[in-house]
Amino acid sequence: MAKIATLITDLFEDVEYTDPAKAFTDAGHEVVTIEKEAGKEVKGKQGDATVAIDKSIDDVNPEDFDALFIPGGFSPDQLRVDDRFVQFAKSFMDSDKPVLAICHGPQLLITAKSLEGRTATGYKSIQVDMEYAGAKVKDQEVVTCCNQLVTSRQPDDIPAFNKEALNVLEKVGVASSK
Repeated sequence: MAKIATLITDLFEDVEYTDPAKAFTDAGHEVVTIEKEAGKEVKGKQGDATVAIDKSIDDVNPEDFDALFIPGGFSPDQLRVDDRFVQFAKSFMDSDKPVLAICHGPQLLITAKSLEGRTATGYKSIQVDMEYAGAKVKDQEVVTCCNQLVTSRQPDDIPAFNKEALNVLEKVGVASSK
């Protein structure tokens, strides 16, 4: 099963973390939360979820993970000002490992300059930014590109996002067990 790095900080969109993380762990995958400081707790912008941070960005290596998950909300915008998170996300895109980004999650990929030539979606307010970053943007509930990048627009899209993310993760699990 896949070991999934999750870049997250305060003001993430609660259900955009909790629902996919539950789907991933229920399917047997390991979800590891990463922020600036291990052991701290981050809070969702709706106030419904609190997440304990497993690892500091300084203590992780992208090579130790099979996939990257970026929940939306204000979290990705805050994280993208820190080059450590940008480079971490970029390494997954560059190495063709699965990247699962919902809502504002693609903001980290915009800053990493990793969307050029990709087909993707995101929250309506960042779709133009994604186009400027070179992505072909589709306004649909889930978009998968290159059997690697899975993106969705908003909380209503979570069921489709989870289903497609799990499909991509399943292919990774099969490949890594060979």
